[in-house]
Amino acid sequence: MADSAHPRRIAFLGDYPPRLCGIATFTQDLCEAVAAEAPSALCYVGAVNDRVDAYEYPPRVRLELDEKDLDSYRRAADFLNFDNADILCVQHEFGIYGGPAGSHLLALLREVRMPVVTTLHTVLLDPDAEQRSVMKELARRSDRLVVMAGKGAQILRDAYGIPDAKVDVIPHGIPDMPFVDSGFYKAQFGVEGRAVLFTFGLLGPGKGIEHAIRALPEIARRHPDVVYLVLGATHPHLVAREGESYRLGLERLAEDLDVKGNVIFYNRYVSLEDLKEFIGATDIYLTPYLNEAQITSGTLAYVFGAGKAVVSTPYWHAQELLAEGGGALVPFRDPEAIAAAVCGFLDDPALLLTTRENAYRRGRGMVWPAVARRYLESFQRARSDRKAQPRAAFAGWTLASRPYDLPPLRLDHVERLSDGTGLLQHAQFTVPNYREGYCTDDNARGFILCTLLAELRGRPEEEKLDRLATSYLAYLSAAYNAETGRFRNFMGHGRQWLEDTGSEDSHGRALWALGIGAGRSRNEGHRKLSARLFEDGLPALAAIGSPRAWALAILGIHEFLRRSRDHAAARTAMVALTRRLVELWKAHSSECWPWFEPIATYDNARLCQALILVGRSGPDPEALEIGIKSLRWLASIQKTQEGHFRPIGNAGFYERGGSRADFDQQPIEAQAMVSACLEAFRTTRDAAWSGEAKRAFEWFLGRNDLGLPLYDSSSGGCGDGLHRDRVNENQGAESTLAFLLSLAEMGGIDAPSAAPQDGAP
Repeated sequence: MADSAHPRRIAFLGDYPPRLCGIATFTQDLCEAVAAEAPSALCYVGAVNDRVDAYEYPPRVRLELDEKDLDSYRRAADFLNFDNADILCVQHEFGIYGGPAGSHLLALLREVRMPVVTTLHTVLLDPDAEQRSVMKELARRSDRLVVMAGKGAQILRDAYGIPDAKVDVIPHGIPDMPFVDSGFYKAQFGVEGRAVLFTFGLLGPGKGIEHAIRALPEIARRHPDVVYLVLGATHPHLVAREGESYRLGLERLAEDLDVKGNVIFYNRYVSLEDLKEFIGATDIYLTPYLNEAQITSGTLAYVFGAGKAVVSTPYWHAQELLAEGGGALVPFRDPEAIAAAVCGFLDDPALLLTTRENAYRRGRGMVWPAVARRYLESFQRARSDRKAQPRAAFAGWTLASRPYDLPPLRLDHVERLSDGTGLLQHAQFTVPNYREGYCTDDNARGFILCTLLAELRGRPEEEKLDRLATSYLAYLSAAYNAETGRFRNFMGHGRQWLEDTGSEDSHGRALWALGIGAGRSRNEGHRKLSARLFEDGLPALAAIGSPRAWALAILGIHEFLRRSRDHAAARTAMVALTRRLVELWKAHSSECWPWFEPIATYDNARLCQALILVGRSGPDPEALEIGIKSLRWLASIQKTQEGHFRPIGNAGFYERGGSRADFDQQPIEAQAMVSACLEAFRTTRDAAWSGEAKRAFEWFLGRNDLGLPLYDSSSGGCGDGLHRDRVNENQGAESTLAFLLSLAEMGGIDAPSAAPQDGAP
């Protein structure tokens, strides 16, 4: 392709060195290779940060994104639009972008105006509901998709319905290395005269290195001079969670098997030039990975393309790359097979040489200049398929088209209400009210908030969030009464329990919080304790008759199953509780009263939310239909002619055939409505539901019957309700947490901008 046909401004998005990960290295290598092949083009990078103090980036990096900050993705889109980038090349991996299943990236892709080419570093054959939703939207927002193996294109076609015509198969790029005898490099590592086995990359349990070490006794018995060289630092995220326990376990295993003289660990991240020398010294490369569903491996591509014999487990990339004499495939978790394959090569030098020559010959199409040319062809196809829309300054930047601005999230008042026991229930204005003590309901809400914020916002406030979450979880642990199998609710300020068994709703809310802790917490101790308490409290659900407790428990079970998909008791309970809600609906609903009970009382939208969630994740079409229909009705009766949110009031509720109470309006009603509408949006992708969530959220900010804000930006607290003539100025835990949870959810959802409409969704 002539250089004149190349795009002039090419932006790359992904991790970038000095961040230590494979995506960062790939982004750098691809950017540099494309820049070399298109010297007249300006190539630059948007780097994704995973820590608050960022990195010392080189000049290629012209913008930075905070992984967990949704607004930073929108700001990045503004930068790219104003910079008139001709093409955006995105490196996609679910784990490197914020939001559920990395959905924050979609906020950027919805707003950029240039063609987008997305490289998929992971293609999941069996995604969960959130991953599937994100992948389908990612495909819709990308002009071209790049996968590194034919298997990836097959999965996109069969599992996601993405046509082959939209997909380019371009191999993982590799440095161009000469085909040389390994003895040339061995002396500098002190392994001259020895057979060198090699594994490199960031270390973690999924690498399966323990199985290679277990193969060493048999290999060393037949080839005593063998040495297994393991190069790479432990993955930084693993170090943060567990320290060096995995590496130390490998070292102890080598010692126990009496092969410590045959193993060398280099615990460092090396430069490309150093890596080439390690590869040069290699005789056989080992990739004993444990998961078949790996569509690409940069480490495998590097060594294969350098002309090295490979012994690998049959993950997808290895199956494809090592076909036709390119190496040896062995079963997963099978040290005996690894030993046999390695010895097969070491016993037969001619076979080893032939395998190396086959690999090197096939690797010529994988060197970075060749790969860069294919990316430039993909860029050109993307531009031909969709010419970039010309940008007129601020055109279309009306309030309806721009993202919704949210107030900053402050934890000041939550901290004010918290002590070593937990979260106090009530306040007099902004001052904690010790006389009313504590309750499980609020400590559960507080634990949910801290766990979600740690996931959404990442490290900047992690220490504070961890401290608060620990206090709230300790309260929940103390609240569990093993004699009754139920959670107590109320505790006096003197730490005396005021009851043996709490309300049914508090039990359901405790299980919701514990399910979130077990399924989402970044703190291993929190996860384990949450899971244990959740399992302890699960059996009591069979005797509970509160529909709201059922709904809250369903939310908790869904979260718990994130990490324990095969937990039979949890799945059985979810099915049973869902059927109870469905039967309740059938018993009481009618065309003019599409509701679960003869009276609509409090926390109403949770019933709808639970069924929508089950309908989406189950899937359960009947539950989904009921959830959407009931929520649509609830939205219609909680909307004034002026278009603002008016929740059913606590001073009488709303009985079928009667008149609804308009006051006292409670913050938990607005928060439940925000949650349910956002769940409806995630399920249907109908922007009207995100508009309904916005309507309910704005109730806190003053778009209500009195035109008065309940959220106090000076204290970080929220008033306890809206009366007929005033805001209740006491800022208790329930109300404050209702606002903060709503704010967190509004900030964590990647929804298209949608102003509330007068019609129901």
